[in-house]
Amino acid sequence: MFWSCAEMQAVMDQYNLEQYKPLTDSEVSAGLKEALKVGSVNAANILSVEDGFYKDELVKILLPPEAQKISKNISMIPGGKDLIEKVEIRLNRAAEDAVTEAVPIFASAITEMTIADAFGILKGNNDAATQYLKGKTSDKLKDLFMPKVKASLDKKLLANISTNESWDLLTNNYNKVAGSFAGKLANLEPVNTKLDDYVTQKALDALFLKVAEEEKQIRKDPLKRVSNILKRVFGELDK
Repeated sequence: MFWSCAEMQAVMDQYNLEQYKPLTDSEVSAGLKEALKVGSVNAANILSVEDGFYKDELVKILLPPEAQKISKNISMIPGGKDLIEKVEIRLNRAAEDAVTEAVPIFASAITEMTIADAFGILKGNNDAATQYLKGKTSDKLKDLFMPKVKASLDKKLLANISTNESWDLLTNNYNKVAGSFAGKLANLEPVNTKLDDYVTQKALDALFLKVAEEEKQIRKDPLKRVSNILKRVFGELDK
């Protein structure tokens, strides 16, 4: 089939109209959601590999703040330094395991989210969409994500010992010292931190951090815009 010059020109005109017509609120909202979905998938992929948490100083999970006293009194616990290292490795392994379940949870929250002032977010900071998602869905995401974290904390992910078992071994040894005569003289207090809430929040913080990094790349690098809606919406920032 041969096209006349007039027909080809009409097709090109239509293409140009589609490319350059003003963005609508619904298009910008769809683009922002698409960026967050892409970002959450990439973030989960980055964090879910072995050492995705443990060897990334920005997201590495250390002992809970309430347990820092254990590190300060490590010399009083037999094998204490080794116990702390094993707990921290397992805390990070549990988080790495749990974030494999994060993508559908994030995708559902993003889909259901109504984005107010879409143009304001598009023209905002490099992580504006991520911060909007965080502000609107954090509590819901935490409630949905915590059961995944609990399951990971109970998994025997390293040397056939779960994170919870390793944590109990460390804190039980420390609490024995804290309850002893010497411990009382040193004003040591027992540690009773529950890991579920702590690791859940740390894992979510890491996911949001990585989603923000992905959003920034989509805003800055046209090659990161992997769909037509991303190209159309974030191409607005290149003008």
